[in-house]
This record gives sequence, C-alpha cells and structure tokens, in this order.
Amino acid sequence: MSPVYINSASCISAQDTLNENILQNLKPENSSRMLKAIDPNYKEFIPPAMIRRMSKTVKMSAVASHYALQEAGISKPDAIIVGTGMGCSQDSEKFLKNVIDNEEEFLTPTFFIQSTHNTVAGQIALGLQCHAYNFTYVNTSSSLEFSFLDAQLQINDGEAENVLAGSTDEQTARTMELYCLNNTIKKETDLPVDYLTSTTDGVIWGEGASFFVLGKDKTAGSYAKLKNIQISNRVDINEVIIFIQDYLTKNDLSAQDIDAVILGFSGDAKSDVYYTKAMEIFPDSAALYYKHLSGEFNTASGFSTFMACHILKEQQIPEVMMINDVKKEEIKTVLLYNHLAGSDHSLVLLEKA
Repeated sequence: MSPVYINSASCISAQDTLNENILQNLKPENSSRMLKAIDPNYKEFIPPAMIRRMSKTVKMSAVASHYALQEAGISKPDAIIVGTGMGCSQDSEKFLKNVIDNEEEFLTPTFFIQSTHNTVAGQIALGLQCHAYNFTYVNTSSSLEFSFLDAQLQINDGEAENVLAGSTDEQTARTMELYCLNNTIKKETDLPVDYLTSTTDGVIWGEGASFFVLGKDKTAGSYAKLKNIQISNRVDINEVIIFIQDYLTKNDLSAQDIDAVILGFSGDAKSDVYYTKAMEIFPDSAALYYKHLSGEFNTASGFSTFMACHILKEQQIPEVMMINDVKKEEIKTVLLYNHLAGSDHSLVLLEKA
C-alpha cells in the first residue's frame, strides 16, 4: 500500500495533551494504580443536556475528534473509523446493573443502546451530520492499528481523501475492581513502580482518546507519513527479533535506519521482556517509552502515536521518555512497537512528513 499522511493529531490523556508545549510539560506517574484522563471543559463542545447522557469515552472522543478535524481544516471527513478495546463500558455496566436490580424486568433500553462499541463513531457522525463510511474496530491493543490499516485502504482505493481515525477507552468502577482482583492492575504494595526494571506483575491502568486525520496528500501542517503497519496476535519471545527484522526488510530498512523506537514498557515484568528483547536490535537508535505518562490500556498506542507525531514534527525528544542516551541530529524515521500482556503485537512505521 502507498503511504498516507497524518495531517492532524489530537489526544486526551492523563497528560495535558490538549494544550501547547506538550513535549515540555510531560509528568510521569508511578505511584497510582490508575491514571485518569484530564477532562477538558466539555460544555464548550457538547450541549449540557447531551453531556448527561454521554459516557466518558464518547465525550473524550467528541472533543478529540473536534480538535483533529479543526486542525486539519476539514468540516466533514470522507470516513470515520474508530478503534476501541472496551467500548462504552460505563453504559454496559449500568445496563447489567439494571438487569440485576430489576430482576430482568421493566428494563429501559437506553443504556443498552449506548453500550455498543460503535456508539463512539456513531455519535461523532451524528454531531457532524456525516453520512460517510463509518466503522469500528474492536481488536484489543491493536484496535487503532486496524483503524489505520482501514483508513490507508480507503485512501489507496480512492474511496476517501481524508479519513478521521482514532482510538478511545475509558475506566469504569466495576471493571477496575475486577482488574485489581485478577492482578491485571498492580497491588498497592508493588508501588511505586520502575517501568523499565520492574520485577512484579501487573500494570498501572490508564484511559484516553486519540484522533488523527489521515490524508492522501501532504499539507503544510502534516505531522508524519504513515508508511506501514504489521500486526500479529501471537509472537513467541524467541521470535521477536525475527518478527521485527522481517518487518524492516519488507520496508527496505535496516535497524540503523530507525532514528527512534518507541516501546510500550508497562511495568509488567512478565510481558515487558518482549520490549527488552526488541531493544537488542536497536543499539544505535533512540529508545523511548511512554506508559509511565499514559498508563496501560487497550488503545494506549494512540498516545504513543500522538507523541511520535509531535517528535517528528518538532524534531525533539522529551528527556522523560528516553531509555538510553542516543540522540540524533535529525529524526526521520520512528518505529512503534506495542502489545498488551504479550498478545496482539503491532509495529507501526512513521516517517518525517
């Protein structure tokens, strides 16, 4: 497939990513079990009567997509594609609670209707009065990558020129309780955590929404060129190096051509070994990590893509993200490697626009 351009990028996260000077104001967090996204003033974007009926993931996505379209100078995209791991879990929990409390009788359908995973893409389309291609991908930690692949296909096939693609996931009380019970989330006794040298299992859980406008043509404000994506559900620890090297070969690159590699170190000792192994391939590249800024969640790769876009555009790497001390005079190529608990491995190749 031909490359496409990322012409705008917007993110709501545990960092103040809606304001300027993003790379200079990043604050790591390693002492909380859960990181909440910083809420913008939703009343500036959504009528108060609608806000009450919206779950957090819908609100975050509505605002992030608004900023992405505004930055790209587009009122209506040719397609809306959203990736999510958990969907509108807040409304799902409310519906299930009603089922139990009312003993499966006299149920109102509202929470059920709003609990479906495609609610986010649908609400964005309703707000824009956009009747174009509308699709949602639910593929755990590779949901955004599948959305990008679809967007790339839409553009390459001439079905669209500008596509709004993004990812979103929210925290909900009951789900977080369950994640604590099954040790997906770290125990209090394991905090604070050193993300790079952790010896305990579990992660600090986050949330957020990231949206991008992908286009066929480069614009004055383009962040990056999206070259290629590869996804594999399972990769054995002994196959990591081959997995990455084969991907580089397919793209006519060597490890020396990668100026920066962004790895998804989450503080989970069991699954972070994949990233430690991957670092062996890139001794001459700037090695970066990011989940101490965003937390781990299904679509955390949206935050890393957002950061990679800013790194390529602004040509600077925040000290707080650096694993090694390799510094390049110019950052032309960035490779993103992510997975969730050892499954759904993704590689995303971005180049300077």
